[in-house]
Order: sequence, then C-alpha cells, then structure tokens
Amino acid sequence: MEKEELKIVNKDEEDEMELQGYRVCRWRVAVVSLGVLCTGGFLLLLLYWMPEWCVKATCTRTTVREAEVVLLQSTRKAQIKKVSALVIFANIFISFSLQIRYFTLHSTKYYWNDEVHNFEVLTRLFFGVNEIAVKVPSVFKLLIKEVLNPFYIFQLFSVILWSADEYYYYAAAIVFMSVISIATSLYTIKKQYVTLHDMVSAHSIVRVSVCRANIEEALSTDLVPGDVMVIPSNGTIMPCDAVLISGTCIVNESMLTGESVPVTKTNLPNPGEGDKEGDAAYSMEEHKRHTLFCGTHVIQTRFYSGELVKAVVVRTGFSTAKGQLVRSILYPKPTDFKLYRDAYLFLLCLVAIAGIGFVYSIVLSIMNNTIIIESLDIITITVPPALPAAMTAGIVYAQRRLKRIGIFCISPQRINICGQLNLVCFDKTGTLTEDGLDLWGVQRVEKGTFHLSEENAYKDTLVKSQFVACMATCHSLTNIDGKLSGDPLDLKMFEATGWILEEATEEETSLHNRIMPTVVRPPKQLMPPEPVMSPEQDMELYDLSSAYEIGIVRQFPFSSALQRMCVVARLLGEKRMDAYLKGAPEVVASLCKKDTVPEDFAEVLEDYTKQGFRVIALAHRRLESKLTWHKVQNVNRDQMEANMEFLGLIIMQNKLKAETSGVLQDLRRAHIRTVMVTGDNMLTAISVARDCGMIPPQDQVIIADALPPKDGQAAKITWRYADNPSKHVSTSVYMETEEVQINLEDVHHTHKPQDQYHFAMSGKSFAVITEHFQDLLQKLVLHGTVFARMAPDQKTELIEALQSVDYFVGMCGDGANDCGALKRAHGGISLSELEASVASPFTSRTPNISCVPSLIREGRAALITSFCVFKFMALYSIIQYISVTLLYSILSNLGDFQFLFIDIAIILLVVFTMSLNPAWKELVSRRPPSGLISGPLLFSVLTQILICLGFQTIAFLWVRHQAWYHIWTPQSDACNSSLRANLGPEHNSSEERDDHNIKNYENTSLFYVSSFQYLIVAIVFSKGKPFRQPSYKNWPFVVSCIGLYIFMFFIMFYPVSAIDEFLEVSGQNEWGIFIVFFAVSFALFSLLLSCCFQGGIDLWGAKCLSWLCCRRRKVPKARYMHLAQELSVDPDWPPKPTTTTEAKHPLPGNPPENGSSYQIMADS
Repeated sequence: MEKEELKIVNKDEEDEMELQGYRVCRWRVAVVSLGVLCTGGFLLLLLYWMPEWCVKATCTRTTVREAEVVLLQSTRKAQIKKVSALVIFANIFISFSLQIRYFTLHSTKYYWNDEVHNFEVLTRLFFGVNEIAVKVPSVFKLLIKEVLNPFYIFQLFSVILWSADEYYYYAAAIVFMSVISIATSLYTIKKQYVTLHDMVSAHSIVRVSVCRANIEEALSTDLVPGDVMVIPSNGTIMPCDAVLISGTCIVNESMLTGESVPVTKTNLPNPGEGDKEGDAAYSMEEHKRHTLFCGTHVIQTRFYSGELVKAVVVRTGFSTAKGQLVRSILYPKPTDFKLYRDAYLFLLCLVAIAGIGFVYSIVLSIMNNTIIIESLDIITITVPPALPAAMTAGIVYAQRRLKRIGIFCISPQRINICGQLNLVCFDKTGTLTEDGLDLWGVQRVEKGTFHLSEENAYKDTLVKSQFVACMATCHSLTNIDGKLSGDPLDLKMFEATGWILEEATEEETSLHNRIMPTVVRPPKQLMPPEPVMSPEQDMELYDLSSAYEIGIVRQFPFSSALQRMCVVARLLGEKRMDAYLKGAPEVVASLCKKDTVPEDFAEVLEDYTKQGFRVIALAHRRLESKLTWHKVQNVNRDQMEANMEFLGLIIMQNKLKAETSGVLQDLRRAHIRTVMVTGDNMLTAISVARDCGMIPPQDQVIIADALPPKDGQAAKITWRYADNPSKHVSTSVYMETEEVQINLEDVHHTHKPQDQYHFAMSGKSFAVITEHFQDLLQKLVLHGTVFARMAPDQKTELIEALQSVDYFVGMCGDGANDCGALKRAHGGISLSELEASVASPFTSRTPNISCVPSLIREGRAALITSFCVFKFMALYSIIQYISVTLLYSILSNLGDFQFLFIDIAIILLVVFTMSLNPAWKELVSRRPPSGLISGPLLFSVLTQILICLGFQTIAFLWVRHQAWYHIWTPQSDACNSSLRANLGPEHNSSEERDDHNIKNYENTSLFYVSSFQYLIVAIVFSKGKPFRQPSYKNWPFVVSCIGLYIFMFFIMFYPVSAIDEFLEVSGQNEWGIFIVFFAVSFALFSLLLSCCFQGGIDLWGAKCLSWLCCRRRKVPKARYMHLAQELSVDPDWPPKPTTTTEAKHPLPGNPPENGSSYQIMADS
C-alpha cells in the first residue's frame, strides 16, 4: 500500500518531490502531548526540528486522496503541508457544489486531480491575484524562528545551568553576545526581505486597459489568463506574461537575459495561414519572440490605424518568468558542501567526548556527595558559544575583500565552495572575447563564384547592389530617442554600409491602413550624380525618380532555433518586392539554389572559421509580382525562405579580451580545467579556444557529430579530427598537460601519448548524446573542451553533467542566456550588472574574466580560514575540557571570571583577528581539502590534543609535588594562606572563604598553562601560504597575540591585587618560572611539529590512518578520477576518426552487453 500511495509531484523537474498522505490520529496526538509535558517542552522542540518525525508520531498513513496532512520530501528537507478544502458553488449549468482539495508550497498551489490521482499545479482552474507577493515576515515571527535554532536552545540551557551554578557574570556575557548575534541576524534577514519586496513590487501593480465586454481600465492584479490587454504606445512594465496578437513591440529584456539590447516582438501568426508556427499550439519556448514577459520593459509599440497593440495574458503571478525567478531567490536550492556535513560530525564527536566526561563527573559527584548539576557543566564546554560567529567571520571578511575588487556576492556561503572549483565554464562572446564585433571584410558571390574579399561595402560601386541592400535591410534595428539600438552584430553590419534608417512617427503611422514601413537609404555622397531637371518636369516626380529608398515591409525576427532572420522589402518605385535572408552560413546555403552557391563554399567557410572569424551569409530572392502588401503580411515564412540566391559572406572579427589568455594560463597552471560553452559556430569556437590557450597547440581536437535515430536506424556518432596538430610532442610536456586537465596524481604514469585530446561538439550533438548515449556522456565531458551552438537549457544540462562526475564547476558569463547555468553551477559569476545578475551568486563590475582567479583565491582563503577556525575552536573546547576534567578530580573548577576572560579576551579576540589573513597573491596547483574528515587535518588535530593533554597533566601533577604546595580546604585557601596571615585576622572572615575551591595551586597553574595553550594553538593553526598571506602580515592578529602574552606575563610576575581577585588567581609568583617553562616548552614543541615537519609528518600520519582504516588499494573518491583511470587503460579510447559509435537497441528485459548502450564500428 505504501508503495502505491507514494506519489511524485513535479516529476522530472528541478523541484521534484515525493508525496505521502497522512491523517491526524487523536490518540497519538494525546500521547505526544503527554510526552511534551513530561519533557518540559523538549519533545515539542525536537518534533519542530524534525518535521518527518512529527508527522509519523501524530498521524497515520492513508491514501493521498483522503489525506489531511501531506509529507513532501525533497533533496532539501521534509516539508509538511495541511490539505485545505475549497468549496466552489456551481453555476446554473451544475446543480451541485464541487469540492477541490489543495495545498500551497513555495507560493504555488497544488490541486488534487482525480484524473491522474495526484496533486499537481492546475493554474487553469484557479489563477488567484496577479501579484508576485513577497511577504515580509514580522520581527516577532523572525525572532521566534531564529531563537528556536538548536544552537540558541543549547545556549539557553547552558545559561540556566551556569546561573544555577552561580556563574552569573559569564552567563550574562553569553546572553549579551547571543542578543547581539540574534539582532544582527534579524536585521540582515529583514533587510533582504524588504529589498526583494521593494524590487518586486516596484512595478507589480499598475493600471491597464483590458478588452472584456468593452475596453475598460483595471488594476493589473485583476488580470487572469485569457484577458486581452492593450499595450500603451508610450511603453510600460509588463505586469504578466502575455503573447502579442496584433502589432509589434520593442522590449528591453535585461531583467531576464541580462542583455540590455532591445528585442523586437512580433504578433503571433494566425492559424490557417499556412505557417507551421501559426498552426501549432502556443508554447512559451517555441513562441518566445511573440511573448512579452513579466517585468520586462516595453519601450515602444508599432500599431495599425484604428487597431490597438493587443496581447493575450497567458501567465500571472508566480507562474510568470519573473515569478519563477523570484521563487528561485526565495527558495534557493541548498548548497550541499562536505565541510558543513563534516562540521556536524565533528560536533557529534565532541558531544560524545563530553558524554564520557559527564559520566566521569557524575561518578565523582556521587563518590564525594557533591551536587550532580555541576556535572552538566562539562557538556556546555564542548560546544563553544562563539562557534557560529567564528565560522562565518572568514566568509564575511572574504565578502568584504571581494567587494573592494568589484565582485558582489548575494550568497556568502558559496564563497567557501568557490575555494574547491576545479573546472570553470566560460561563455565566449562578451566573456572571453570583446562584446562588439568588428567588420573584417566581405566576400561577394556572383554567378556562383566568390569574388576576392573586400575590406568594406562602403563604396559607390556597390551602393545599388543586392548585397548591400541585404546588409541595410536584414536587421532588427530601431530608433529609440534618436539613437539606433539593437543587436550589436546588426548594428555593426548596418553601420558598415553608411546608410540611414528612418522610422515613421505615430502621426504618419495613423494615416496608413497598415504599418508604415521603416525606410533605409544610402547617403547622398555614395549616390551617382543626379541628372539635370528639365523645366517641364514636375518637382515631386523628379524627387521620386531620383530617390533610392528601400522600405522594410515585413520582418521575420531572428530565431536561435532556425539560426536565421528574414525581411521583405520593396525599392521605392518598384512593383515587385524582394526577400533578404541573413544567418548561419550552413543554414543559408541549404535554402539557396545550388547553382548560386560556390563549389568551394565549404572550404572558404572552414578557412575563415579556423581563423576565429564569425561568418554571416546573405541571400536574396525576387518575389512574384502577385504578392501584394496585404498578402505579404500573411505569407508563410518557410515559403518565403526558399529558392534564394546566395549573395556572399560577411566576415566579422571577435577579438579576444586582453586579459583572457593570461587568466586562462593562470587557471591552467593551477590545474583548473577550462571549458568553452557558446552559441557560436563550432570551428570559430575551436579557433578561439586555441588562440586563448584553452586548447594547447600540440593537442588534438576530436569533433563528435551525433545524429538522432532516423528511418529505423539507431542514433550514431561520427568522430572526426578538427585539424592535424604537430605530432612531435615531448612526453614531459604531455604529462604536464594531462595532469592539468584531469588533476589525477595517482594514475598519470599510465597515460598514453594519444591521450592528448579534446572533444568538441554542437548543441544538436549534445542533445542526441544526452538522450541516446547516457553512459558515454560522462566519458565525453571528462575531455570535452568546446561546446558550440548550445541553447540556454543545454548549458544548464552540461553543468549538471560535469557535476555528476564530481567536478566543482564554476560558470562565467555575460548574463545573456546564461542565467540557468549561472544558478546551477557551484560558483556562478555574472559579468553583467543588470537585474539578471540577481540569479547569479556573484556579479563582477570588471567586464572580463580576471574576476575568476580572484574569486577562487578568496574562496580558498575563506575555506582555509574556516578550517583553521574550526580546528582552533575544537582545540579550545578540548583544552578547556581537559582543564575542567582535571580540576573535577580535586572537586575544583575554573572560576566565573576565568571562564569570562578565556572566552571573551582570548578566544573571541583571537578568532576574529586570525580570520583577517588576505588571500595568497597567486593560484597554486594544490586545492585545499573539501572536508574536515581527512587524514592530514585529523592528524594535526589529534597531535595537538595529545600535546595539550600531556602538558596539562604534567603541570597538574608536578605542582602537587612542590615543597610549597598545600592541599586546599575551605578554611585554608591554600594559595593565599600566607598572604592572609600577613594581613591580619580581620581578613579571615567567612565571607571570603573559597567554598568552590577556585583559589588553589592546581587551578591557577592550569588557568595559566591553558591560556598559553590557546594562544599557541591559534598561531599553529593560523595557516598562511599557499592559500593565505602569512600570519605575520595580519597585524591585528599579531598585535592581539603579543598584547595577550604581555598581559599574561605581567599578571604572573607583577601581580595586581585587583586583577588577581577578579581572575581568582594567586598573587604570589613562586611558581611563575615553572609555568613559563611549561608554556615555552609547549610552544616550541607545537611550533616545531607544525612548521618544520608538518608536511612530512601530516602526510605520514595520514598514510598511517589510511593503512589502519583500510589496507586495500586506494580508489579515487571523485568520479572523474575513477573514469580517468578506466580510460587510461582502454585501448578503444579515444575513438579513432575512422569509427562510428552506434546506439544499441536492447530487447526489453535484456540489458546491454557489458553494461554499455553503444558499440564502436569501423567505417567502411
């Protein structure tokens, strides 16, 4: 039954969840209530922290249809939602009421659907208010949520315990620190909510014109899907997602794409016009260029006379594109990082150690008839109160340093993860290369033959050619406030012609039945001399005959799926119209008549792309005279873009940014893989990859051409080499290259010379491989370096594929179409400062990739700081635990102000200054460890614990064997007996008796020794090179340590009675030299172990731990390392250029042989 009632919600989506139905059980609730009373409310807290336990303790399983409570389990944590019943009273056609069951999760309503027997998002039933409501929680609600954190509950328990044990000052100090911490956290969270609320609500509620019975004014919150809204001519901020059904809009979509270039949106084709797009059902993805997205800015509209620009509302509220972006910010995907998992495990180990001490102290309490409550002190010592603040200090400092160099962070926890990045994906255009394109030249075609390339088309001999006419008309440029705006490529192409673009004003447009065409014309200086006007000629007829203007009648916008755009234009005075086409050369050539395409087209194109040029092809077609203005508006695009005549090529140069090569070389030296993910041509991308050093000159590039199944044939991959690199490469160079590429130390000796290769593939091939060659995909991404013609969702899929083989992936893009990949990567860096950067954890003001190594260096520094702080805090707990445990054996303890001095003056000061070390100036080839549970880290902690234990134990025992030692009694007060004798009987009152046995030789000795140990351990664990600057350059830390040392030596050798009374230590210095001897010995031993022999001893210790734990041969933990080991001994890898890999079709129930879903065959 349980298996049948386990439902999947949002199947195959990012937020897929398992759903189980429960019904509240009264007797279980009664038992739990009794348990809450018996435990003083602790059980209630436990159930609050563990929602899954709460449901299973108070409810019984039932069918999902009858559930009162549903338990949703995702990758994050269990979510409990109560199912509400919504009764809708039927209209006149239905004679009974309909009960709808639903629940709300992450601002989305899920309704029960009887047809599929599951809950799902049914927006077509209930739309709700069209508003992206970011509710700002009240301070009280945030306070309750913050205070109920397990750490603060533990602190509350500790404060109550300390107060009961008369540690009032220490308890008050901890309460004060906790209040400041909670207040700071509340302020930060509240500020984030308010900022997001203001950003979202700035344009969410506006007045709109809606076509219902009549055109009426309404609030945007009242819009529902199906409403027809009127887009005002002066523009607006879209309050919903809507599809254009009439007119044209120019839209700034920077909020979604990160690119501020205006985009032209055209009306949705009408069904029945022969257009495949018009006949297909509306799809947000397929009809993106007809859709106005919520939050985008409509700059201006173009409309018909007597007809308004209208759009049909398709999505509202959180269902819109903007709503989904806000949801991703409100409910981010959790970052699962080994450091944080290990930190909890380490704390559990400390709690286990505390448990041993607790049992020991209870036994002592029973044996000596003392109060058992004091035994609980040992537990509160193990979890330091300042631990959360200490762990975040390094991240906060790193965030400030990043801000100073122009890198802004909205997810601080990601800084630590960036320290582990070992692969970075880069977008090409605008990221590796300059944003703008420069026209390198043109190469025209006449009668199926290429002319010699020409530098530009700004010539009077070409002004009336179809080639220049195509350059001047085939674009989506528009005039905004008197300035040409549009795609940078279109802008460069049009500017190269020197022509002038004129658009009709609103007044001119309203005089025509259809859209007034945009007109382009050449400058007068390019036109041939005008003939002399005869006296009998009419002036207007003369101007008309001498003018050379082209009107753009209809525009088919550029489609990334089709890789082309097309316009219909008419020369002034001509009856017939012309169609002009521009796009990817391969696509344009396939749409042209074969006799117009030069025979050497492929060779010429390959030659340009290999040199890194971006090539655009142009084509033209003379349309039939029967195609009138009205017919052109309704003609099918496919019919228009057929039987074209090939005009030639435009060669654009996309220069590398000055910083690109140097940064990639730094990353390569640091053994960080680099991958290019672009929407550009394959060969152009490979050329740029070679130019910038992403692919070394001696390495081979293998292109994977994958074809989907067709006519009963299986999907297959054809392998071919992109070029023929030099084969004379030294082994030493190769070995270095491979180590950089896969960063595998244990298997590099098994690499074969032919392993110097990189895979390159297009988006189409990647889609086929993802679908039909799943087990081959991981092998390909291991050496995949160039991914061309990649769609936005494919970029995200690639990031996921790389993460699946255990790479820590960074992504750097300019924001255009990279939002999904930037969000999915472990560290996404946007080079755009626009609103799209809100989807990226990091945003750089510097418009080049120099921010990437800076971020990784700061990430490594923050990660090492976290390790140092955690190890120091763990040692602090253990040192104090050892001190208290030893003192318990003589029924003593540390004093109230001794605890206060250690925690405030030493620990907090040291922790917050040791985190200030800046990042090391360069990236090194080593990466910091990803978790605390590693051989070297554990060995360094264990050795320091043993040293601390040894020195404290020796000090504790040695002091008791001194000639001046006296055993403490309540009447004697051993440490001050001689002092009181000198002062007289008046100072021997019972009020000054030390009933808690604080002022004794053992206490004072351990207090001083442990204080020195805290400082020495801080210095030992404050790591510098190769990830952070040396500690001696961190002057606040140096000043703090020196100041504390001076203070400690001062109160030991020059006692001040007020300080001695405050700290409850002896004013005599009889054993001062003895304590200094122990402190110096401990310091020398720890520093010697850490500085001189640390690398070797840690490595030896790690190997010993590994040998003790597991004697078998070490297997790489990372999946990509394991794959590298397998492929290094595979004789069939990499595939030869004469082979084809074909997908298998195994029979149902019969798995593929050897677990493989493909077979490699030699081409005949």
